[in-house]
Amino acid sequence: MKAVLVAVNSQYIHSSLAPWCLAAGVEKYCRQSVETVVLEGTVNEPPRRLTDKIAEQCPSLVGFSCYIWNIEYVRAMLREVRERTGAVIVLGGPEAGCNARALLESETDVDYILAGEGELPFAMLCDHVAQGKPAGDDIPGLCRRDGSGNVLLLPPHCPTEQPPSPYSQAYFDSLKGRIAYLETGRGCPYRCAFCLSSVCGEWRNFDVNRAKKELLMLASSGTQTVKLVDRTFNADRRRARELFRFISEHYGTDIPEGVCFHFELAGDLLDDETLTVLENMPAGAVQVEIGIQSFNADTLAAVDRVTNVEKVCRAVRRLIACGRVHTHIDLIAGLPLEDMASFRRSFEQAMELRPHMLQLGFLKLLHGAPMREQPERFPCRYSSLPPYEVTSTPWLTADELRHLHAVEKALDRVYNSGRFRRTAEYAARAGGMTMFELYEHIARIFADGRMSGASLDDFTAALQSNLLEIPGVEPELLRDAMVCDRLAASPAAPLPKCLRIEDRRTRAVRFELERDPATRRGFGVKRTVAILYGECCAVWCDAVDRDPVTGQYPLHSFDLDRLGKDE
Repeated sequence: MKAVLVAVNSQYIHSSLAPWCLAAGVEKYCRQSVETVVLEGTVNEPPRRLTDKIAEQCPSLVGFSCYIWNIEYVRAMLREVRERTGAVIVLGGPEAGCNARALLESETDVDYILAGEGELPFAMLCDHVAQGKPAGDDIPGLCRRDGSGNVLLLPPHCPTEQPPSPYSQAYFDSLKGRIAYLETGRGCPYRCAFCLSSVCGEWRNFDVNRAKKELLMLASSGTQTVKLVDRTFNADRRRARELFRFISEHYGTDIPEGVCFHFELAGDLLDDETLTVLENMPAGAVQVEIGIQSFNADTLAAVDRVTNVEKVCRAVRRLIACGRVHTHIDLIAGLPLEDMASFRRSFEQAMELRPHMLQLGFLKLLHGAPMREQPERFPCRYSSLPPYEVTSTPWLTADELRHLHAVEKALDRVYNSGRFRRTAEYAARAGGMTMFELYEHIARIFADGRMSGASLDDFTAALQSNLLEIPGVEPELLRDAMVCDRLAASPAAPLPKCLRIEDRRTRAVRFELERDPATRRGFGVKRTVAILYGECCAVWCDAVDRDPVTGQYPLHSFDLDRLGKDE
């Protein structure tokens, strides 16, 4: 019998771990002869293309991993998959397991849904299909219909044992340099009301030696990024330190330089010992993502989130100061008891930390999450379509949330891109604005939709015009900041037209730099030189020595007085 496992990713650069976990379960638990084939696609390709690939395999069973980014895509494929293959169709993943009744009632082409962890249940289902036997309550987590069409649900399968490793040779053959995902544990010790991570079963970690082995395997797979999917990687601090040290000790030997490991951490669990380990990591070897979500204590309590915000801030400051760990923090708009004034304060406090990235997300009411299951406790309006984003709350109006979406666009394009940090700092300082006020002002650029998908040069010109509207912003100093930002981010690219000024001193500066052995350009190295008129100096940047943490290239200044009076 052949079972085809289908993963539909949000982008090509992402890979999917779930189907390989199920394939490993078949390998370990199946009693019948079952061949598994994993097919991956993206939501950006026509569904027919993926359906063709499925049909070519002539499967007896087709399984889909369902998430908020692909559930509508998967539903659109079901009828054609059934008609062209006649296969048994099974759905899994959080968007299926936590919404099994509704899907079984609405999607007649779906035979089964697996709720909870799937390695053992999927293997048992494959055995039943291979033998031509109907599946029943002997399979844990199996949701189905009876002979009369009534939906029968079983509780999610929540085992305590360690699942088989998904990292087969077929997995590595399929990776092709995409982001790799590593799971060293399941569940979460916390019970945040907006999250699903603790809904199924108890938190548990896998064997640490298995984690080390798989970490090395993924690091050597050709990928540049290994993302740890553990929801709170440092919940066991000693184990986290052991794995951080393992990465540090093997980096540059068993772990190729340039590979980066991404971890989701609880900032208030970062004690001095763990922070010291991270501060001594090879630069760029590790990225950390720390979910603060809100600085409002009442809001955090309302969603059952246990966080010592002061400890989080101390940890983030140390990580930023060490210059070796890319640090990304998260806020969520739309949480209970957070109105616009409160969210503005959260934003300002987050920006004061100067993280390398500040992700402004919006609350989503996921199937199975307490916030969706308890509407009387969490009153809010949200979209009926995935990703079920909140559209208004008793504390934030729909207009205010739309406004925050525009702020998010401005934040991503200006701050998180790393391309306009100096520019934003200068404009806020010169205009006497808070960072939230600044990004509200920049958000006007996106009001008419013209900047959606705009080129970097076009956006730079629009941003320059936008910031010149702020009282106190001086054109020459704004240009200086924008030029420095452009050189530090892209020294090999020419300055955009809006920043370019022909100045004969530029050639003279180049000549002086080449004449001095200490500043002579390396063979084949791209160099950009520009004159700063507000600062009355020149700056130059070579496209070498890129900072692995910030992504920036070093800027150097040149005193124009060195050119002599004739210049």
